[in-house]
Amino acid sequence: MLLAHAIALAEARSYLAALADQSDALKTTVAYDDALLYLDSIHADQVPALELLPPLETGLLHVLTEKALTDLAPFGLDPLHLELLLAMIGDAREDAAAAMPPDPGRES
Repeated sequence: MLLAHAIALAEARSYLAALADQSDALKTTVAYDDALLYLDSIHADQVPALELLPPLETGLLHVLTEKALTDLAPFGLDPLHLELLLAMIGDAREDAAAAMPPDPGRES
């Protein structure tokens, strides 16, 4: 594995782990963990360590995660695997939005 590949993979794994850690709903946490496990299985579990990230806004984490996953494409990540990972993350994001309680100060 090239150094650039290892860095891109470590970033993607770290962002997915941060999304799972910062999630309020168990279902969403499990969905992000599933995406992380799927990414690890694609790389035959020969993956770099995670980096602990400070708490970040969830929307920013999603953007960073999607960019980090897209950055893996030049290193041989199959486009189908990439699309599946992005779909898994999108589904988890929708689950998180559905689990959020409505804002009492906002009119419907």
